[in-house]
Amino acid sequence: MAEIVHFPTRQKQAFDFLARELAALLRSKGADEALIDFAATTLTEVYDELISNSDCQFEVRLPRHLTETEAGQMREDITAGIEKLRREQHDLMLKLAARLVLTELRLFQHERQD
Repeated sequence: MAEIVHFPTRQKQAFDFLARELAALLRSKGADEALIDFAATTLTEVYDELISNSDCQFEVRLPRHLTETEAGQMREDITAGIEKLRREQHDLMLKLAARLVLTELRLFQHERQD
C-alpha cells in the first residue's frame, strides 16, 4: 500500500510565508523579540478569525423547465461568479487584516514607550 504524505494547505503555506516575512521585516527594522512575538501572535489571531469566517454556503433553486444543459450552464455561471466574489473578498480581507496587524503593532509600541 502506498504511503500518504500530507502537505500543508495553500493557506497554511501562505500564512507561514507571511509570518516569516513579517518577522524578517521587523528584524531588519531593528524590532526586538517582544515586538516580533506580539506581531506573530496578533497575525495568528487575525488570520485564524479571517479563515474561520470565510466559509459560506447558499442554495439556489433552479426552475423545473430548464433542460439539463441549461441547468448545467447556470450552475457553472453561478459557481464562477461566486468564486470571483470569494477571491475579491479574500483579497480585501487580507488587506484589512494587514492594516489591523500594523495598527496593533503601532499601539503595542506606543504603549511600551509610556
